[in-house]
Amino acid sequence: MSVRILFLSQLLPLPLDAGPKIRAYYVLRHLVEAGHHVSLVCFVRPTDRESDVDALRRLCGTVETVPMPRSRMKDLRDGLRSLASSLPFLILRDQIPAMFERLDSLASSQHFDAVHADQLWMATYAAACSDVPLKVLDQHNAVFRVPERLAEHQANPLSRTVVRREASKLRAFEQTILERFDRVVWVSDDDRRAVRGKNGQPRTPGEVIPIAVDPAAHPPLARPHPFRVTFLGGVHWPPNAEGVRWFADRIWSRVRQASSGAVFTVIGKGGAEHIAPAGCHGGIEITGYVSDPDRYLAETAVFVVPLLAGAGMRVKILDAWCRGLPVVSTSIGAEGIAVADGDDIAIADDEEAFAGQVVRILRDDAFARRLAENGRATVETRYDWRNVYRAWDEVYH
Repeated sequence: MSVRILFLSQLLPLPLDAGPKIRAYYVLRHLVEAGHHVSLVCFVRPTDRESDVDALRRLCGTVETVPMPRSRMKDLRDGLRSLASSLPFLILRDQIPAMFERLDSLASSQHFDAVHADQLWMATYAAACSDVPLKVLDQHNAVFRVPERLAEHQANPLSRTVVRREASKLRAFEQTILERFDRVVWVSDDDRRAVRGKNGQPRTPGEVIPIAVDPAAHPPLARPHPFRVTFLGGVHWPPNAEGVRWFADRIWSRVRQASSGAVFTVIGKGGAEHIAPAGCHGGIEITGYVSDPDRYLAETAVFVVPLLAGAGMRVKILDAWCRGLPVVSTSIGAEGIAVADGDDIAIADDEEAFAGQVVRILRDDAFARRLAENGRATVETRYDWRNVYRAWDEVYH
């Protein structure tokens, strides 16, 4: 049965250069290919390309965009508003009147059977669509866990207090807003169990559909002379910046002592200002955003995910597996993914162990090859969107 779905996204789902975009895009593709009529409404930024909007129109038919205002002054104003409000800053700053107006206009002119909120940021908008009978939230992660974990490593007592307060507000917001949805889809069972209901018990209802990718689009790379130890991800995102700083400041010197020719390469939106003093160390290259990182990945000997905070799934691991790269990650970095330590990934949670695993891969070709080949096999068998996203048919049956 075809369903008319109003699909709400905080990000333009193209290009496929970030985990949330990859999730949204392949869910969109599956819903359209399953025969549903999907209308996409999403925020756009000044850097978004009209060609990507056009590509989505060819997929969905209907795409409506709303500019997302961002500035330091707006963040300051919204931060002050949040201090006097029960709403967390991360939610309040994305409450944009123009989006509510656009959705009101659509609802008055068209009929929809379902509204699909992609990520928590769009939950308030979907909940406001009172005339739509089915409300679905794709909960990419238990958002409160991100600031909760970041607070553990804050040296400044004031910063720690502010971040903990944000985590507490997010926890309360998630508990409340999820009750307004008919279906909640989670990407990991860890996150589903972390968000508890108002009675304090785990909020167990809802499907778990992991993030999935397209292995066929990214065959393993030829890597004749790899020398890079690579991190891929936007360092404007605090958990990424924190993880890169930890690796650069506490781990990298140990790796360089064992392998002087290695280069720690940081690829992603943002620059040295987000991860200082990491840029002061030798053998570190910070590229900024790169539209096609395969040139660097083809020179990568080890792909690292040194995260100390986060939630949901790190799609960067799936991407690295697609490209046939051996991965070293913390336990938090690998959360939500069916990993086998020592078989398709190396897990390390302290500085010495993490450095040891990186050095082992740099020196032991057989170990590196085993991780790379088994990682590719895992993503092919467990995380191909064409198989995994059939589970969405049960949500929109």
